[in-house]
Amino acid sequence: MNGKQIIQLAAILGALAVAIGAFGAHGLEATLIKNGRLDTFETAVKYHFYHTLGIFLIGILAILKPDWRGLNFSAINLLIGILVFSGSLYILSIFGINWLGAITPIGGVAFILGWMGLFWAMKKNSPNAK
Repeated sequence: MNGKQIIQLAAILGALAVAIGAFGAHGLEATLIKNGRLDTFETAVKYHFYHTLGIFLIGILAILKPDWRGLNFSAINLLIGILVFSGSLYILSIFGINWLGAITPIGGVAFILGWMGLFWAMKKNSPNAK
């Protein structure tokens, strides 16, 4: 993906985070409270939004430094993290499918890989890299 595509992805993910958060607060609140999962849902929305902002920043960096390697790796891993971590928590919170909690940490690992990939890209591509 190029920087423009990464920013477009972030825009879609950001819109989804707002929509899902609003739907949870206004349309699903009773269900989430009944399931005892309001906090879980809120955590999913927060992580969705935090990592969307990370993807957005990676997109800006990719536009400024299009020759830098490793930025796609970072953006894709943050996307996988959103889909697996936040996605599994959304489904768990709404539908009570408890076994999904077992795959949530896979999304957390993807988040870590995304941020470490950004560290690696900065280290390998910056002018003072050693």
